[in-house]
Amino acid sequence: MSAYPGAGQSRVALGEQFAPPTSTDIRPPGVTTSQAAARYGDALRDDPWLESVPVTLDRVVPAPDGGSWQLADADEDAALPLAPAARSRPGLWRLVALSGGAPVKVFGECGHQGFTPLTAWPEGPGDAVALC
Repeated sequence: MSAYPGAGQSRVALGEQFAPPTSTDIRPPGVTTSQAAARYGDALRDDPWLESVPVTLDRVVPAPDGGSWQLADADEDAALPLAPAARSRPGLWRLVALSGGAPVKVFGECGHQGFTPLTAWPEGPGDAVALC
């Protein structure tokens, strides 16, 4: 893989593919909601037109917030709101069901409109669940 030029270097060109992708039991490391917001802020400083950054949140709980939803950090007093588009997708209900009120690991995009969850893993053993 080689990084595309530009700020942040979050895009890459995939090299030659030798085999089809396979699933893995390895989960990406996660960050807190505060660290995710700081990561987006740092990336936005480098590229003011950046809409979002990929991030994995560790130990978050989906929770209603008035007429909206948020991902509340299980280990600190912080949360990220869900992006408006994410609130109307069936993936939100898959995430709520997967969590069942317990912390989960969630991969998605953190941006100026909130967090868009794309994949989640239960706290204990279990396969990844696509949310999009």
